Amino acid sequence: MNLSTRQLRAFLQVARVGNFTRAAEQAHITQAGLSILIREMEKQLGCRLFDRTTRVVSLTPAGRRLLPVVERMVTDLDDVAAELGAEGDAARQTLRIAATPLVSSNLLPQVFASFRAAHPQVTLRLFDADLRDVEAMVAAGEADVGLGFFFKAAPGLSREPVGRFHLMRVEAGEPQATGTAPWSALRGAELVGLPPGNPIQKVIDQHLAAIGRADAQRTAFNFFGTLISMVEAGFGTAVMPTFALAACRRHRVRTDVLTKPKVGLDFYRVTKRGAYETEAMQAFVATLEKALPELSR
Repeated sequence: MNLSTRQLRAFLQVARVGNFTRAAEQAHITQAGLSILIREMEKQLGCRLFDRTTRVVSLTPAGRRLLPVVERMVTDLDDVAAELGAEGDAARQTLRIAATPLVSSNLLPQVFASFRAAHPQVTLRLFDADLRDVEAMVAAGEADVGLGFFFKAAPGLSREPVGRFHLMRVEAGEPQATGTAPWSALRGAELVGLPPGNPIQKVIDQHLAAIGRADAQRTAFNFFGTLISMVEAGFGTAVMPTFALAACRRHRVRTDVLTKPKVGLDFYRVTKRGAYETEAMQAFVATLEKALPELSR
């Protein structure tokens, strides 16, 4: 026996209305289609469910016995479907963002404010973590999207660029408008940086090597925020992407975009491969892409 929900609903409609014509009209199907559903149901059950006359359609004893069972089944199914729909709506209205610390503290507050003003019905949740943890949270389904400088996509994740930043020099001094400086200006500077294994530092070291400043033993710090503070305190000059400009403006440091060559780094979002992209996510990414150029100047 393999009764369908269409058959169960057809049975309930006829039982409640007591007339095939009116039941078919209310169910928005033809009378012939409704009759076929009932006949197939009776065939599967091996008994008649309705006594039919020219004026009245009434339940047989078998139909009366079946009626409360079908009512419970359809009611339970409708209740669960409504609950799941409500849960799905709530999930679609909550967007979980994972990002590295400096991105979380300096780029996303402005983006979140703009997005919330335009989409007050969407709840944003932010998780700040290092790059590997950002990827792990997205892969585990704990975050909907991850943001950072991902130089390659991790297994099971999709990677798309949402912005581009350039490498800049950061040195102690009175803040002023961001200027430009050639890489050769770093030849005589005491440099500090990120650990040599950091993907961004690897790009920086390639260009430092071109001016004879490759030095894996220089003082290193794990986080850009620490690096900026140490530059301000006079421990050296650093190279970092312009996504740190907002953080630099809170310190007594000068910034110059490095040229000859001008080096760009793509900023990415990562999502779980095959995951459904909600309207909220699409709207957030659009807000982010619009905001990033201004935040990198």
